[in-house]
Amino acid sequence: MIRKPILKTIDYTNWHTEIIKPITVRSDYQLDSGSVQYSRMTTRVLGTGFDETDYLMELYTVSQAAHVYVLSETLDKTLSSERFQAIQQIYTLIQEQPNLSINRFVAFLEGSQLLPKYGTDPDLNRLIRTALIEVFGLFQKNHTGAFNHPEFRRVFLDIIKWTWNHLDPWMNEIPIVEDIPHILWYGDLNKSQLYFLYYLTLLGLDVVILHPEGKDYFKEIDPENMWSTVVSYPTTMKTLPFPIDEPQRQGTVAYRASKEIDHVLHHEGSAFYKPWQFRNHIPMPVTLKTTYDEIFLLAKEKALIRPNFSANVTEVKIPSLFAKISGVSTDRKAYWDKMHRLINQPNTVIVKSFPFMQEQKSNNQFHYQHALGKDGKLDPEKMMKGNWWKYQNLHDGLQKAIASAISRMCVNVRMKAQHEESKEQVRLYLFTQATTIPDVFLNLMQTFDYSQEIPKVILYNNENNGTLSKADAAILLLLNELGLDIVLYNPPGHNDLELFIDKKDFDHHLLEDMVFDLAFQERKKDGSIVSGFLNRFFNGKG
Repeated sequence: MIRKPILKTIDYTNWHTEIIKPITVRSDYQLDSGSVQYSRMTTRVLGTGFDETDYLMELYTVSQAAHVYVLSETLDKTLSSERFQAIQQIYTLIQEQPNLSINRFVAFLEGSQLLPKYGTDPDLNRLIRTALIEVFGLFQKNHTGAFNHPEFRRVFLDIIKWTWNHLDPWMNEIPIVEDIPHILWYGDLNKSQLYFLYYLTLLGLDVVILHPEGKDYFKEIDPENMWSTVVSYPTTMKTLPFPIDEPQRQGTVAYRASKEIDHVLHHEGSAFYKPWQFRNHIPMPVTLKTTYDEIFLLAKEKALIRPNFSANVTEVKIPSLFAKISGVSTDRKAYWDKMHRLINQPNTVIVKSFPFMQEQKSNNQFHYQHALGKDGKLDPEKMMKGNWWKYQNLHDGLQKAIASAISRMCVNVRMKAQHEESKEQVRLYLFTQATTIPDVFLNLMQTFDYSQEIPKVILYNNENNGTLSKADAAILLLLNELGLDIVLYNPPGHNDLELFIDKKDFDHHLLEDMVFDLAFQERKKDGSIVSGFLNRFFNGKG
């Protein structure tokens, strides 16, 4: 029987009622002599509703319905010795023949009877084979080395194991003309589990992946939502155990109402944000392209007022400034007035002596390698657990923000290689410099309520006050990744940032006069402007 599944669109209000419906009562169901067309659900359900008990009740109710399998709670890891030996033999074969095609590899699995056979349904046999080719093909695309990748053996072993322990019984139990298995997964996912759920999706089964904290693991498999849909509840909660008994009502009507009102007023897209609402979100910079005059207009605006500010359940996009101003205005008074307008913004650090960072010389290769995740990128969770991590005293949200920024900075390298450095050497250098952030910048980050005033780092480099270093550039890249405003003044108009960071990664504004030996002009103490409370740091003699 040829299967013709059609992806069904749902939302967070109806996923739990739609998944329990047999395919025969869903829209698009058509049965012909040799084929069956039906609606199927592959959905990533992120977050929870306003009432946690209601959410847990939805999970429990769905789990009790016919043909619903909560795979995350029932995963069977047993494997017969005969199948294990057959898997070992094929794994050894593909190690000896690393260029073996995926089609040939799956053919070997069939020949070794490692795939189920359904004598009365040759179309299902063909579907199982072609779906498995797609699964291993995606693994090969996403992982350098394919069959030789260190995670392949585990993924291969688990998929065969779960095919026999779960898929085969489901297929024998449920006639396709009546219904399909409805698979629920709750909580975190590892690599094998991700690829097995993708396999079930390709086979046309219902697959609903739920994560109350809003984590979207399946995005690795389906980043463009070709095979699945994404729906989000209005809020999140800590992952609790899956309810095996019917939850008891705890939330009151008033409690639910207050939570809903709070969401209406303060949800991520409302523009009415509570203090520190995004404390545990990951800040993501959106570096603004501006004119010279726009710098001073935008600098005084809160993040939420600036263009392109947005937030979702896990991230907040912060429109920030990263600019260099070369030269000096013909109108000197306007030049200094505008600069001091920036300097006297709340939560501002001014740097007037270079280098301002002490370069870290230690070899952190070991720490770097041990902080890498399975995807080859720095894993924020591993970084925060490292014995070299010096930021444990900061609140958890800021620690994760810093770790995520370090990871992004090392993945998307924006620092220029020096003296024939390799990209890996540049990554290691950036990682090493980020392991010791000066307290003044850590204090600045702790003042940063992501939707409100954006902290600023203003640098004045007249080249009589030292030379901006590679370590300075590294910390500026990190601060930019965290969404801080950075403005560097260079009156002579010489290269400094450009020596270490590509020009496309920051704005460059050229003023009328190139002026040498221009000392920093302190404002007269006439009471007209009060210095920012952090301006005492990094002050040179000017």
